[in-house]
Amino acid sequence: MKVSNETKIGALTAVAIVVLILGYNFLRGNDILSREQRFYAIYGHVDGLNISKPVLVNGFQIGRVSDMKLQPSGSTVVEFKINKDYLIPENSVARLMSTDLLGNKAIEFELGNSKVNAESQDTLRSNVERSLAESVQPVQKKAEAIITKMDSLLTSVNTILNPSFQKNIDRSFKSVASTLETIDRTTKKVDGLVGSESGRIGKILANFESISSNLRNNNQHISHIVANFDQLSNQVAKTNIQETLTNANKAMTDLQAAINKINNGTGSIGLLLNDDKLYNNLNNSAANLDKLMIDLKANPKRYVSFSIFGGKKNN
Repeated sequence: MKVSNETKIGALTAVAIVVLILGYNFLRGNDILSREQRFYAIYGHVDGLNISKPVLVNGFQIGRVSDMKLQPSGSTVVEFKINKDYLIPENSVARLMSTDLLGNKAIEFELGNSKVNAESQDTLRSNVERSLAESVQPVQKKAEAIITKMDSLLTSVNTILNPSFQKNIDRSFKSVASTLETIDRTTKKVDGLVGSESGRIGKILANFESISSNLRNNNQHISHIVANFDQLSNQVAKTNIQETLTNANKAMTDLQAAINKINNGTGSIGLLLNDDKLYNNLNNSAANLDKLMIDLKANPKRYVSFSIFGGKKNN
């Protein structure tokens, strides 16, 4: 039986259509010929994740992303188709992870330790891993800071390589070398001085040692002197200096009051010093006494007379 060309073309077209359908579904994550179970996970953002992206366990592919639906809340429900040959514990986590620096994503199952396996149509716990770009961002900032410091360092190196700066460096080194030579000469002079004066230095040290020995030997005596000073200071502290000052002030006040009375002519002393009549009477009495003494010397018989027989002659 001869098959016509039309039949061959029709059969070939049908086979091509079936292969196209199977290939399209495979690319979308739908493997019609395989036994599959479906799981779901909810993510806040799914940038970089597309349908047919692989589902991995420790890097081994066990399924594909089959569908993605945006919810009114803004989250996205992602459907996974997993081969039924693989058992998934119910506490497993579907982690959205980055696969390269370009932002491509995949799903990696972190299998839990539960003895109960998840069933088809179950919703697994989800987790979003930081992208490689986000992870590299702190390193990028550090690299930028290092590059900035390197640029500053290179600028400094260029400055150092400047001929004028090199001349300044050479002059600085020469100055440092001259300073070191001066210090070396000074050290030699000091060594010579110490060598020549070692005898005097030894005597000075001996004197210091003698002084320290005397202080050590007279330590008890010095302690006794300090104790005496302490006792004297305690006695002075105990003396009632305030009362003495108060009594002195009172005495000065009484003396001032007495002087004021004398100046005012109050009392005997005040009258004696301030009364002119008493002065005049005393002056007159002195003058009369002086006259009496003169007359007594001139005429003693007028005032005194003696008689051998005890008789008395009247003038």
